[in-house]
Amino acid sequence: SSDLNDLYRRVINRNNRLKRLQAIHAPEVILRNEKRILQEAVDALLDNSMRRGSGVLGILGGRRRALKSLADYLKGKHGYLRQNLLGKRVDYSGRSVIVVGPDLALDECGLPKHMVLELFRPFVIQGLLSRELAYNIRGAGRLIEDEAPEVWPILEDAIQNKYVLLNRAPTLHRQSIQAFRPVLIEGNAIQVHPLVCPAYNADFDGDAMAVHVPLSEAAQLEAARIMSANKNILKPGSGDVVVASKLLDIVLGCYWMTRAMEGVKGEGDAFPSTNAAITAHDFDALDLRAKVKILPGDSKKYSAFEGKVFETTVGRLLFNSVLPSDFPFVNEEVTNKRMGDLVHELVSHYKLDGIPKILDKIKAFGFRYATHAGITWSLSDVVTPKIKEELVHAGRVAAAKEEENFANGLLTEAERRRMTIEIWSKLSNELRKHVVGSLDTHGPVHDMISSGARGSVVQLHQMAGMKGLITNPRGEIIEFPITSSLKEGLTPVEYFISTHGARKGLADTALNTARAGYLTRRLFDVAHDVVVLEGDCGTKEGVLILRPGKENIGGSFSERIVGRVLAEGVNLSSGALKRGTLIMHDAANVVESSDVKEVIVRSPMTCRVARGVCQQCYGVDMTTWEMVDVGEAVGVIAAQAIGEPGTQLTMRTFHSGGVATVGGDITMGLPRVEEVFESRTPKAPATLSRVSGTISEVVREGTETIIRVLPDVISEGKTAKAVKKETEYSVSPLRAILVKEGAHVEKGDFLTDGSANLEELFLFSGKERAQEYIINEITRIYELQGVTTARKHLEIIVKQMFSRVSVTHSGDTGVSAGEIISDFEYDRINATQKEASGESAKAKQLLLGITEVSLTRASFLSSISFQNTPRKLAEAAVSGAVDRLVGLKENVIVGRLIPAGTGFPGSKKHEMIKEMEREFADTASMEEGKRE
Repeated sequence: SSDLNDLYRRVINRNNRLKRLQAIHAPEVILRNEKRILQEAVDALLDNSMRRGSGVLGILGGRRRALKSLADYLKGKHGYLRQNLLGKRVDYSGRSVIVVGPDLALDECGLPKHMVLELFRPFVIQGLLSRELAYNIRGAGRLIEDEAPEVWPILEDAIQNKYVLLNRAPTLHRQSIQAFRPVLIEGNAIQVHPLVCPAYNADFDGDAMAVHVPLSEAAQLEAARIMSANKNILKPGSGDVVVASKLLDIVLGCYWMTRAMEGVKGEGDAFPSTNAAITAHDFDALDLRAKVKILPGDSKKYSAFEGKVFETTVGRLLFNSVLPSDFPFVNEEVTNKRMGDLVHELVSHYKLDGIPKILDKIKAFGFRYATHAGITWSLSDVVTPKIKEELVHAGRVAAAKEEENFANGLLTEAERRRMTIEIWSKLSNELRKHVVGSLDTHGPVHDMISSGARGSVVQLHQMAGMKGLITNPRGEIIEFPITSSLKEGLTPVEYFISTHGARKGLADTALNTARAGYLTRRLFDVAHDVVVLEGDCGTKEGVLILRPGKENIGGSFSERIVGRVLAEGVNLSSGALKRGTLIMHDAANVVESSDVKEVIVRSPMTCRVARGVCQQCYGVDMTTWEMVDVGEAVGVIAAQAIGEPGTQLTMRTFHSGGVATVGGDITMGLPRVEEVFESRTPKAPATLSRVSGTISEVVREGTETIIRVLPDVISEGKTAKAVKKETEYSVSPLRAILVKEGAHVEKGDFLTDGSANLEELFLFSGKERAQEYIINEITRIYELQGVTTARKHLEIIVKQMFSRVSVTHSGDTGVSAGEIISDFEYDRINATQKEASGESAKAKQLLLGITEVSLTRASFLSSISFQNTPRKLAEAAVSGAVDRLVGLKENVIVGRLIPAGTGFPGSKKHEMIKEMEREFADTASMEEGKRE
């Protein structure tokens, strides 16, 4: 039976016993003990885990297992809130292993026919009954189970114009669920189009996918118009083309075709037209990759050549024949990077609707000629350079010399170690150059690596050169180098050392995935109710975007401002851009090439809309490059854009070149992202200046470095009175000092290297500086891993981090001092007081970590389904909380449509559903009229 029965039974038994004891007037001491026991039984019924922490064991069932109380049924991943209310189990679904379907269109997927028969069973039954092939549902069911021949044509009809959803776990962003038109296939595996793999991060080594059938007409319409794979070509996080990020064999085929070869058949021939050259190849008079001279036609494609003869190859002519006829001729090798740029150009030329067809043509071309090229990989293609032995011998001699110097007392242990590591690192890099140099430039390995289709120089170096230096599980470099390559084979000792790395890699990946998933969940919880609510909030404020400096973090100037709305006009030589202009690619490039140093754009951080943002402050929707629609759930998109690449961020702390830094290493990767978003104090924070002033001296005193700052003159009244009190900072000698004597510093400037404590930075430098620091810090970490995320997504999370105030004086408002409320709630309360001419409340701005913000929400449904369920539920019950159901989670829990997208009245998507309902109503009334 259920554990609850046990717990209830205890409460009843103890209650009855207390009644009996009271009836016979037992002594007070016995009654008091019985009441205590009854109280414990009630506590255990409500939350049995609470008693465990306090040294008192909870109530245990059989086999000494703690009984599951009411609170345990609610909390955690498998509690009612998260398992049953926020996520539902779905009928009409299936799952199977995926294989590649190279002949499918971009929005098609191949489904095993017996699976589809089961998924679309009700529709097939309806078809069988309407054609009178069966007389009742039971008979139709029997026909389906026997897979009678007449069932298949009806199934084909049933799936006409229907969409199914394919989902691959882990669902990290919205592109992990997309809609496809099913195609019936034999076999038991689901076929997937190769170009949707990057979005799902899927490969065909045994991955499985789940299929879901949207049942209602409205759901089918959403699937077709919004979720279909050919509508999800751009990444919502960065606006990049998601389908072009991993083209592998397609790039290989295109690269092989567009590469010119020396000394092959027909080289140097001239032809009067492109067709003549292709015909010559068909008759085997000309090699695909021979350089030939051709007279261009007069179509738009060749306009760049201005009618003059140009040099190209037949391979390039064929490649260009796949691209639209008015697209400029591509006369170069098509590598992975060039292909990415090419797809971007195609998107800007032909908009998103035309792209799927073009991509499918490129795909077919790439596959066809990768096969035609017959590129294979063989061990003999990987050549070990002859100079290797010489280099390794030189390395051993140099390392032995350092060892000798150490033995003679000329070096410290740390210096010897550093020198040894340096010797082998240099040698490894030297050998790598030789490995690349000894490759056959027309060989398959060279083609794969230089086209960017697969593999890297590092992997090649490990196979043919040497494996080099590796790290132990703590992340320290082991100074014993692996001089063998994988081709030669490792010695037992080398093999043993290299197992560290392999194991750590797998363990890290597993830990990292869970950690990144948890970060995404917290980001989602902090931002899920940020929705685009209106057109323009009317604010005059914005954020300053500077031209990037030497570091160039956050992309080029044009990348930073593209898709944003100007908060202040910009004067250019070609004319001014007015305030309120939406900057698209062309305008952004003009600003980039001008001498404008800074631009002020509208930002979610300065948006005045309560709870959400407005269209102007957000800018364009990255998936369409059009102004964002009202009702778009931009908070969720931001959370996914930041969380999805989280798994790629390394857990490892990087060593600063073997030099010891104070407090271990600088935290990087995912732990640092967490540290910033949770606004935690770093292990060894940087020292910030508490005052504005001049550095009077930087001296070494004992084991510390002392920095003294002379504050600027503070003027009091008419007579300026100098305050001579110096502020002093003692710093560890291992820290790098960033200031020199005589330099001027502002309040909140960094005096040493390291990560700032956000609370301090906020206190000394104010809100804008702290916000900018958070954005730059996160961007830097992501860019080190080669991940681009649009700045506006970070701004939404930062907006939420600064969205709470702490009440310092309650006035006549009814909120109590010390209470944490959202800033718009604070403004609303004060506005109400102003109308009633009462005393307003006063509050100070807070900077909270994302978990804290999520737990201080007005919505109790959202809070209790996030963390600390029992505590938050108790608080809500005690204060009699009312949930206004404004966010997304609350509405999912109570089973309503979410107030975003098609559920947001006034949005284009909502209008689309309404239009469909009107059409349905019209058809129904027409049919009604016919019957009459």
